[in-house]
Amino acid sequence: MKVCALPRVMMSLLGIMASAVFFNALAQTYQREIPPWVPAPVVPHDNPMSDKKVELGRHLFYDKRLSADQTMSCATCHHQEKAFTDGRVFSRGLTGQPAMRNTMSLANVAYLPVLTWSNPSLSSLEVQALIPLFGEHPVEMGMAGKEELLFERLKKERVYQGLFREAFPEEAQSGEAALYSLSTVTKALASFQRRLLSFDSPYDRFRYGGDQAALSPQAKRGEALFFGEKMECYHCHGGLNFTDNIKHTRLPFPELGFHNTGLYNVDGKGAYPKGQTGIEEMTGAASDMGKFRTPTLRNIAKTAPYMHDGSVPTLAAVIRNHYARAGRAGGQASGPNPMRSELLVGFQVSEQEVQDLIAFLHALTDEGFLKDERLSDPWQR
Repeated sequence: MKVCALPRVMMSLLGIMASAVFFNALAQTYQREIPPWVPAPVVPHDNPMSDKKVELGRHLFYDKRLSADQTMSCATCHHQEKAFTDGRVFSRGLTGQPAMRNTMSLANVAYLPVLTWSNPSLSSLEVQALIPLFGEHPVEMGMAGKEELLFERLKKERVYQGLFREAFPEEAQSGEAALYSLSTVTKALASFQRRLLSFDSPYDRFRYGGDQAALSPQAKRGEALFFGEKMECYHCHGGLNFTDNIKHTRLPFPELGFHNTGLYNVDGKGAYPKGQTGIEEMTGAASDMGKFRTPTLRNIAKTAPYMHDGSVPTLAAVIRNHYARAGRAGGQASGPNPMRSELLVGFQVSEQEVQDLIAFLHALTDEGFLKDERLSDPWQR
């Protein structure tokens, strides 16, 4: 979605959030959730972390009252057991209109400098929260023009009467208009999302915890393939979050990665389908055709289907039918996309190697993250 298509109330907040200065100090309670080998994420100075704010955000994340007909919540498209994806090719809003992209995982979203597949300018979780709430192209939760209705619903809920005041004590002193506002709602939602930390997979325990038994021999062979030059996986999926998009307090500048993986070649010259052309939609640069943000591979075994359009159903298909062919278009009549990343050269792969690599990718699943009750639906208790 282009920023210019957002409702006016969202545009005003875009300007406010874009000017926020980030700082490195996090609440001590938040720091204790982060393993010692992981640098702290960057948190906006005007929205510091707090347990109360995270808890309020968790309630809001799972609350269907945030949608116009009260049938959808943020969690409708972000299921915890699926690493906060939904298992669909495209999710659908309350009108039945499909989303433009496959739902991305929210695992470690606090470490991402860019939050969508193809909008390089969308970097604030506080701003991003406005899109599913109020966006109209496509309609998701359908609250455009219904801000006051949203606030009235929240004010009537007894649980919120305490949570909002505890999370935002300064705003509480200024009255209900300041306490129940887009600012507090989006800050709480963003705080909960920054708490979605996933750093306890078998691979983490093997690589950073010294537990040699945490990884099977097959997964270790897959690790060698993943970080080897034959498949080139690590070039785009390296680092602590297995993506070349990263920001944290030890980096002076965010690292950004958008790549054309040769998924399509509809005209033989590198074109992607209309509406699926990547950051070219935002930049207008022909060289950006088909470039999308690199997703994290953490919990990848739980987030099928794959690619920005959900067009690849399994990890085996990703390896065999896409990357081994120098992009999926390489197996089509039009041939490999001439604009694909230079890292995609294709490779010969045996069935054993495919299974070894898949075993490694499964070892990136953090079962504790998928079952952590502190991240689950509080309304079902």
